[in-house]
Amino acid sequence: MSNIEVVDMTYEHIDGVMAVEKLSFKIPWSRNAFIEEITKNKFAIYFTARINGMIAGYAGMWKVFDEGHITNIAVHPEFRRNGVGSALLEKLIERAKAEGITKMTLEVRKSNYAAQKLYSKYGFLDGGVRKAYYSDNNEDAIIMWKENQQ
Repeated sequence: MSNIEVVDMTYEHIDGVMAVEKLSFKIPWSRNAFIEEITKNKFAIYFTARINGMIAGYAGMWKVFDEGHITNIAVHPEFRRNGVGSALLEKLIERAKAEGITKMTLEVRKSNYAAQKLYSKYGFLDGGVRKAYYSDNNEDAIIMWKENQQ
């Protein structure tokens, strides 16, 4: 989809972000958690992807010194497999490089092969396992790392 617009997340995006969040996760973040991230957390960087004005997905990371920790990437089910996740991940990587972030990391469910494939496509490598990381079903998380070329 070439009409994907990725912009900094603002308060006006929260309703759309919450719709994506609730459709994507068994234990969704609260509305207030997103508001805190974009208004109070000076380490947080969040984007939304829009298609024809509708929130199609969002992504966020925390900048901790020279590392970027991707907190979440989610795409509305109606827009999955249309390049939205790639557009969001590309924007995170672009911003990370601009911010001097040299390494990026994330956790992904062991069963989420589609996400693992996406991250691998952008240079993220398997860096280990967090046992029973997800509280909803005690599923393990794969830790993935990427070195950014400046």
